Amino acid sequence: MAENTPDRTRVGAVIAGVVPGQSPRVIRAAARQAALAGTELVIVHVDTTRFVAFEDPDGYVNPSTLDVVGAAARAALAEVQTDAESALDGDPVPWSVRQVIGDPALALIHLADEIDASLLVVGTRKRGLGESLREFLTGSVAARLTHRQHRPVLVVPLGEPLAPDEELVWE
Repeated sequence: MAENTPDRTRVGAVIAGVVPGQSPRVIRAAARQAALAGTELVIVHVDTTRFVAFEDPDGYVNPSTLDVVGAAARAALAEVQTDAESALDGDPVPWSVRQVIGDPALALIHLADEIDASLLVVGTRKRGLGESLREFLTGSVAARLTHRQHRPVLVVPLGEPLAPDEELVWE
């Protein structure tokens, strides 16, 4: 293959967007997809307590100047790392954990563009009025991912499914 010819057989990484303490189902489903595609898994936690102030031309992200929750962000990343180690114990798929900052959907899209990801995997939210209100105000991360970028999005159900006669909170 010539030096300037792109490798069309390479499949981009699978990104799993996770939150600390989340069910391991998201990581395991993402690992299955990465293994099937023969690619790596990148497990991502989005720190929503900080935001991107500006980005240098070389890609370095300069976070907001006042990082009052740095310890919380580091603790969240450490928990995601531990969750990943537990969920993927014995799984041969190559994986790594990263933390990005800002709005969850936009941060995942930015990272997916940066690493040329092939698939985004996220979980559903817990049921409940508080989660429904937050989703109503900010929008579902999964829905925003499907409408704001071109990659497939796999949404992994985390809770027990509703019975056929139960109403969805937004109905």
